[in-house]
Amino acid sequence: MSARILLTCLAAFLITVLPAQRVTVHPNGRFLATEDGQPFFYLADTAWELLHRLDRAAVDHYLQTRHAQGFNVIQTVALAELDGLNTPNPYGHTPLFDNDPARPNPAYFEHVDYVLDRADSLGMYVALLPTWGDKLDRKSWGVGPEVLTTANAAAFGRWLGARYKERDNLIWIIGGDRNPREGGGDVAVWNALAAGILATAGGTDRTLMSYHPQPTDAGGSSRWFHNEGWLDFNMHQTGHCANRATHELISHDYGLQPTKPVLDGEPIYEDHPNCFNAKELGYSVAHDIRRTMYQNVFAGACGQSYGCHDVWQMYTPEREGINGPLRPWREALQLPAANQAQHLKTLMLSRPYFTRIPDQSMVLDQPADFRRHIMATRDAAGSYAMVYLPQGGRATLDLSTLAGKEISTEWYDVRTGARFAADPVDRGSRVAVTAPSSGLGSDWVLVLDARND
Repeated sequence: MSARILLTCLAAFLITVLPAQRVTVHPNGRFLATEDGQPFFYLADTAWELLHRLDRAAVDHYLQTRHAQGFNVIQTVALAELDGLNTPNPYGHTPLFDNDPARPNPAYFEHVDYVLDRADSLGMYVALLPTWGDKLDRKSWGVGPEVLTTANAAAFGRWLGARYKERDNLIWIIGGDRNPREGGGDVAVWNALAAGILATAGGTDRTLMSYHPQPTDAGGSSRWFHNEGWLDFNMHQTGHCANRATHELISHDYGLQPTKPVLDGEPIYEDHPNCFNAKELGYSVAHDIRRTMYQNVFAGACGQSYGCHDVWQMYTPEREGINGPLRPWREALQLPAANQAQHLKTLMLSRPYFTRIPDQSMVLDQPADFRRHIMATRDAAGSYAMVYLPQGGRATLDLSTLAGKEISTEWYDVRTGARFAADPVDRGSRVAVTAPSSGLGSDWVLVLDARND
């Protein structure tokens, strides 16, 4: 075996077994970073029922699959959505004694510990929602009962914070698919839960927190919590319709002060009924998911969540499905967009990361249809740019903000991660480019690098 092959194998082994470092907000307030200052691109899979429905062998299969597909975060819930208080986990345990958040059941959380351990062994993070939102509002989606108050939410938070204060691969997500009701005291409950965690987990220097809302027209977590000290980054749920210009919500939060990172924590899921209306609108497909992901990130998001309708609920034919799942979760793990999401992370980490900014001034003659809306992002100093064309074809660009006399180009295939060299272009204010293909599902990224030679 050659020395190069040996080093490659050793590097792959170390990547697999090194535990995750704690993630923090980068000093520029736009991105996330590991403790040693390396870029952290949040690429999450959504597994809401993971802790509630899967035994340890199934957990291992799920985590190993998602790790191999490039995901580095798993989003899941402690007090789960689908009767998580009263239907036991595979080991016969429910999370609370007498459904009292002030009295958590340690036996149930031993399974949570296992998931955190296994994720850590793969260098993966768990974005943990302490509770699904219906524990606050029994009239909402999911199965209650309503159990949370400011007092017991604080107590539950303190218990969780103490139990997991040494966990570097844990990201806290307050809320759970809910927007606080006006005048209902919900904001106080969520603030109490966050404060409880902070009190025993080591404070804001040891935690990374966000809030998971339902879709809103302007602002997600920022609408209620942007100025709270516990909220480190903003999160949207942009919903399960393929006809939304989700990047506009990212842009909204990107412009807020104080500056905080933002991402879409629940976009349209793969295999999901479009707008919950499969009969008339069909199901989402891979290009719906890719368009949402790339437009969001190019608008300035610090990462992106993925979800699959069959996987979040860990559907099997023996269970009653929620909103018409199409296939068992194990099969659904290999759907196209689940394997393609990693190419977004690879692309964003292939160039200087912390200096990236959105720049729509680069795009001229913008198509009116938002499904063809071209997005541009670049290095603040102009050393590179990336342009996403949702349906390929032709684009007219202003490249005057790039720093080089000549611009080298390549086309990035978002379906495979393959790169195709293209002819250099001049640094002009009106430059026409044409993608290798066009039409629905023919999305491409043009990568431009400034050259001075």
